[in-house]
Amino acid sequence: MEATEAASKVEALFVELANQGRAVVREQPKLDLELYVQNYKGRTRFDRLFHIGRTSTVLCIDALKAAVIEAKAGKDVDRYRDAVDTLRQASRSDSEAEIDRAWIDKTSSSNKAETQHLESQLKVYRSNLVKESVRIGNEDLGQHYESIGQLQKAVEVYSNMRTDASTPKHLIDVGKHLTRVGVQMRDWAMVMLQLNKLASLEGQEVLEDASATRRYVNIVRGLAHLEGEAFKDAAQCFLSVDNSTRLASERDIPSPNDIAAYGAILALATMDRAALKTKVLESPTFRPFLELEPHLRKALGLYVNGKYTACLEILGSYKPDYLLDLYLYKHVETLYKQIRTKCIVQYLIPYASIKMESLETAFGRPGQSIGIELCEMIRSGVLSARIDSINKLLVQVTPDPEQSCNGMLWKR
Repeated sequence: MEATEAASKVEALFVELANQGRAVVREQPKLDLELYVQNYKGRTRFDRLFHIGRTSTVLCIDALKAAVIEAKAGKDVDRYRDAVDTLRQASRSDSEAEIDRAWIDKTSSSNKAETQHLESQLKVYRSNLVKESVRIGNEDLGQHYESIGQLQKAVEVYSNMRTDASTPKHLIDVGKHLTRVGVQMRDWAMVMLQLNKLASLEGQEVLEDASATRRYVNIVRGLAHLEGEAFKDAAQCFLSVDNSTRLASERDIPSPNDIAAYGAILALATMDRAALKTKVLESPTFRPFLELEPHLRKALGLYVNGKYTACLEILGSYKPDYLLDLYLYKHVETLYKQIRTKCIVQYLIPYASIKMESLETAFGRPGQSIGIELCEMIRSGVLSARIDSINKLLVQVTPDPEQSCNGMLWKR
C-alpha cells in the first residue's frame, strides 16, 4: 500500500512537470547516481541532482534527497527550499522532505552577518588604497554572493576585480568567475563575452596556465554553442579539448565523461564518415575521452563502418542517460533525429531501389511507419528519392525539380 501511494505521488509530480513542458524519463538509466555526482563540485553538483530529480521517475527520490543534502551543505537557502518542496511533492515520508526552519534561520542570519562583514572589510581596503587588498576583497565578496545565490550581485563584484588586476593570472581569475556565474544564470551572451576576453590573454601566461585556460575556454564555449544549437561549432569546441589530468580538478564544469558524450554525439550529428574517422576516432586529443565512454567509441566505429542500425541501437539504449544531462537534454531529440536521418541516407547510397519492407526491418520503430519519415526526408530535400506505393519500393532518383511521395508532387 505504501509503495503504491509513493508511486502515485511521484507520478503526480511528473504529470505536473510534464504539463510545465519538462521532459520526463521513465526508463531505467544506466548511470550510477552516486558515482555520477562525484564528477562535480560546487553549485553545478546541486544543479545536476535537481535536474535528474525532476526528470527521471526512477531516480527522482534518490536524486532529490541528495539535492537536499547538497543544498544544506551550502549556504543558498532558496535552493534548499526548492529541493525540499519538490521532494515533499514526491515523498512526504522522507526525513529530508521536512523543512528545517532552524537551519534556514541560522544560515540566513549567518549569510547576512558574513555579507556585512565582507562589505565593511572591502570599504576598509578601498580607503587604504591597496589595490591587491581591494582585488582580494572583491573576490571574497563575489564568492560569498555566489554561494548564497545572489548571482547578479556576484557579477557586479567580480567585475570590479578587473580594475585592480595587475597580472594576466588575475585577469584570468576575473574571466573564470564571471564565466562560471554566467553559465549558472544561463546568460550565454555574457559567457561568450568573457570567453573572448580569456582567449585574448593567450600568450601572456606561462605554458601550463595557457593550456589550462584554453581547455576551459573550449569546454564552456562548446556549451554556449550547444545552447544556441550551433551544433557543428559546439562539436569542434569539444573535439578541441586537450585531455589532461588538470581537467579532472575543474569539477564545476562538464566532466571528461561529459566531454566524450557531447563531442561524440555532436560529431555524429554534423560530420561525415571520413571526418568522424580522422577527427574523432583517430584524434590524439579526443581519443582518450572516448576511452571513458566505450559505447560511444563503438557507436562511432559502427557508423564509420556502415553498420548504421547497430549504431542507432547503441545510442538508443543510452538515450535516457543523455536526457538526464543538464546541458544536453534539450537537444537530444534534435541531435538523435539528425543522426538517424544521416544513417538512413548513408544506408541508401548503394541502392537504386529498395523494398520498403527492408527499410522497416533496418530502421523501423514500433508503432511508427518508416514511410512517413521517408516522406518528410524527401520533402525537406535531405533524400533524393520517390516512393513507389504500388510496388512498395523506395526509388533513388537524380536531383530533379519534382519529387513524388505516395502519388503527390511538389517542388524541391
